[in-house]
Amino acid sequence: MKAILGRKVGMTQVFAEDGTMYPVSVIEVLPNVVTQVKTLEKDGYAAVQVGYEDKKESRANKAEKGIAKKANTNPHYYSRELKGDEMSGYNLGDKITCGIFKKGEIVDVIGTSKGHGYTGTIKRWNMIIGPKGHGSGYHRGQGSFANQGRYNHGVMPGKHMSGHHGNKSVTLLNVQIVDVNEEKGYILIKGGVPGPRKGIVMIRTAVKVVKHPDVVKDLLVRVKEEPKVEEPAAPAPAVEEAPAPVEAPVAEAPAAEPAKEEAPAPAAEESKE
Repeated sequence: MKAILGRKVGMTQVFAEDGTMYPVSVIEVLPNVVTQVKTLEKDGYAAVQVGYEDKKESRANKAEKGIAKKANTNPHYYSRELKGDEMSGYNLGDKITCGIFKKGEIVDVIGTSKGHGYTGTIKRWNMIIGPKGHGSGYHRGQGSFANQGRYNHGVMPGKHMSGHHGNKSVTLLNVQIVDVNEEKGYILIKGGVPGPRKGIVMIRTAVKVVKHPDVVKDLLVRVKEEPKVEEPAAPAPAVEEAPAPVEAPVAEAPAAEPAKEEAPAPAAEESKE
């Protein structure tokens, strides 16, 4: 069994190459630093204590500073003990990444549910309200406390009553990992995960055995195309102008002689006719 701490970011949806859609919860998994190692000889049980998210030394108390100093690391905001046979191989100061889990594995997710404060039975236990007419004296009550004489000296344990709603540890069993990205540090888990956004969750190997888990298909990878930036055109090399050709002198042609006018015919010849 193996386990790791992470932070719930929110929900989204991813698509497989054939168009299958998976609704997933995104879990940010930063490296978990081993701050203590529990052994059977010294502590009576085997486990590792890990720290999640670095904290400034000025904001840490003396106990947190002492634990971090032994592990040669920084103080952390969250510390949890992770148990399992696969966790015994880590030493003080080692980092556990999300690469210990693989795509398609069945896991359990433990988180703290959303707190709703002090609520009535209608909201807390999903009871049915009474008649809405003005004559009815019962609208959002807790119902009858009669127990038919079996427990007359008090209220039977387990009676659904108003009280504090939520803000308790919830374990979600047998959910499937859709994708693991060790480089970017996240795990995609199919379906919802207990707790609000930015809540700390623990992912562990499933306690119950699933005989025939679903096969997770290869996800569609979308590559974001970067806008092409047109580079300014390089200026054309300057071309030296060739010198203008020298024209050869043209000899002028001799002036043409004026045409001779014909003399008019003599008048005598006209009279003979």
